[in-house]
Amino acid sequence: MSGQQRELEFRFLAEPTDVNYGGKVHGGVVMKWIDQVGYAAAVGWSGRYSVTVAVGGIRFVAPVRIRDLVTVSAKLVYTGTTSMHFSVDVHARDPMGGDERLCTHCVIVFVALDDVEGKPVPVPPWVPQTDDDRRLSEYATKVMDLSKGIEQTVARYRAPA
Repeated sequence: MSGQQRELEFRFLAEPTDVNYGGKVHGGVVMKWIDQVGYAAAVGWSGRYSVTVAVGGIRFVAPVRIRDLVTVSAKLVYTGTTSMHFSVDVHARDPMGGDERLCTHCVIVFVALDDVEGKPVPVPPWVPQTDDDRRLSEYATKVMDLSKGIEQTVARYRAPA
């Protein structure tokens, strides 16, 4: 059923074991959630084992509190030959009531691999159908272009003089 599942959502309660020293959910835990939903979405789209190759534009907008009901959603917004780019949002709210708030957002890129050599394999193409799809696809490619620019800058400063 590859090429069928474009969106995926995880829901769960933030737990006391997720807390950092400031009393909120640790950013590393949030990043783990993003990677988990991204992996499941990538496998759902490609039908293949997939690996994370990049995360771009990650922003921690608001904290996730212990006891919050957390929703981590991934939406396919671009495909290359072997890559899949997902827009990921992390929302949270008090399960007893209250408004949902955006806590974190990013674009995460996965590459599908074959089962034998671990070599990249083609993924089903996704073509934007709506104006919103086209906007998200452009957004994903822009975020990843900016991330490549950062990588090049870091490499330039890390290179021996």
